Amino acid sequence: MSNPTEPELESLKYPNGRFARGTRAATPERQALCIEVLESFPSRLRNAVKDLSEVQLGTPYRPGGWTVRQLVHHLADSHGQSLHRFKLALTEEVPVIKPYKEALWAEHPDARVLPVEPSLQIISGTHARWVFLLGSLDQRALDRAFFHPEQKREITLAEALELYVWHGDHHLAHIINLRERMGW
Repeated sequence: MSNPTEPELESLKYPNGRFARGTRAATPERQALCIEVLESFPSRLRNAVKDLSEVQLGTPYRPGGWTVRQLVHHLADSHGQSLHRFKLALTEEVPVIKPYKEALWAEHPDARVLPVEPSLQIISGTHARWVFLLGSLDQRALDRAFFHPEQKREITLAEALELYVWHGDHHLAHIINLRERMGW
């Protein structure tokens, strides 16, 4: 796709749609479903990048977008940050989190050149710990929040859980859709 139209570009950027805050009720059933999705994510991601060559890993998922390799490394960075934010919110009263410049992180050599295996291992370990922690939380714990200074608002752990279920599936769809478009 050389010059995608605006709707095509939007579809490439957001294959599952944009994250819609506050659209799901924070129920024990929804929490259990989110935990299942996060638990399966490492294996679903590993399967999505399985058998990709170095050239394929170096292919952007859309014009001007990150490469598959950068997506995998970004997921390790981002989901690690999220676990950290959950633990801060569970141990402090509405802690102010430290945002990071994810686009700049994706330009470092470890994100542009390093094989994806170290990040797949980080994701696997992070999700194992995160899922275990989430399984121990009740609704009161999910109502705890952190303050995001760039968004200038509190974010509950229930909302953050929904966001990261969306986030993982969002980037996974980038990889899967690229594989389908390219016939890999």
